[in-house]
Amino acid sequence: MTIAADLSRRLADQAEAVCRYYLSNGRREGRYWLVGDIANTPGRSLYVRLKAGESGKPAGKWTDAATGEHGDLLDLIAANQRLSTLRDALAEARRFLALPQPEPTDTHRRSSPAPTGSPEAARRLFAISKPVSGTIAESYLRTRGITDLGKCTSLRSHPRCWYRGDKDDPHNHERDAWPALIAAVTDLQGSITGVHRTWLDPSGYDKAPVATPRRAMGHLLGNAVRIGSAHDVLAAGEGLETMLSLRQALPNLPMAAALSANHLAALILPTGLRRLYVARDDDAAGHRATAELIDRAMTLGIDAMPLDSLMGDFNDDLRQLGFPALIDGLRRQLAPGDFARLCSNQGGGDNRSAAVSRRRAKPDQELPATVRQASTAF
Repeated sequence: MTIAADLSRRLADQAEAVCRYYLSNGRREGRYWLVGDIANTPGRSLYVRLKAGESGKPAGKWTDAATGEHGDLLDLIAANQRLSTLRDALAEARRFLALPQPEPTDTHRRSSPAPTGSPEAARRLFAISKPVSGTIAESYLRTRGITDLGKCTSLRSHPRCWYRGDKDDPHNHERDAWPALIAAVTDLQGSITGVHRTWLDPSGYDKAPVATPRRAMGHLLGNAVRIGSAHDVLAAGEGLETMLSLRQALPNLPMAAALSANHLAALILPTGLRRLYVARDDDAAGHRATAELIDRAMTLGIDAMPLDSLMGDFNDDLRQLGFPALIDGLRRQLAPGDFARLCSNQGGGDNRSAAVSRRRAKPDQELPATVRQASTAF
């Protein structure tokens, strides 16, 4: 049995004592301890099993019905105490159980916390995040018309990503952790150099009501959030949702989201690239960045051209004009022969557009039950 498993079992044996200590604003009801959330907010959304059930379900397991989070008591302690590493969580569990702490070793010294905002911190955040499927992050992207997430391995979801607010954040003192869409920023070799975080409202309908719901960390210059492997052709742009919207129409076109105009202008291009499409944002910074990247690509012998949206950006085109208008606008701008090979499902546009319209009309029917509950629980 591993150290973590052993401590988790010991905590389960004292499940009610753990709850009374870390979730003191809750109360016992039958076999369960009920509280608002893992941060000890009063309420009834989170429940912890205090005794093993007749079906064999073990004590110590918990679920938050509002967010879908679940785990054992070691997970609960880590989240409740805002502990970012397993080592710290194990140390806190030993302290609660009055067990001796292990002697410090060279290994412990080498695994010290990563500096805030560093590439190592970004890699750790991405590693502890979960696949997007079935999460609030997926629900949010669906409300933006982005439904095809196949092979988007650079995207993940975190149920409670810590947010450091400032004096401009109205919710700064009420809630400091939100669900988040996590996107890996990588170099040309595929190594993670940073992450981009989009904090989300627990309902899944919008971004979190904070001053800066989008933030990046790590080394971004020259790198990007990449979807697909670029060989002879690539599309690059600023925003993540812009490039994901393009991918709905052109699923065979590799994408790179540089996350800002300055970073787009400095994007490092892969060797062997024959053609580059640049999604141009309709503002001064977007036009400047596009011109700089196209000029640099052409000096490298790459055929480069801009892609312009019909409205503010390609996500506006997808949501407000629909899939057929998006794909027709792109068809007119792509080089001859590219459209047929980059768009694998030309006949599916009407169905996708209708699905997006239905989601806008009846969003609750498209979201998981736990997400629908979250809109009233918070």
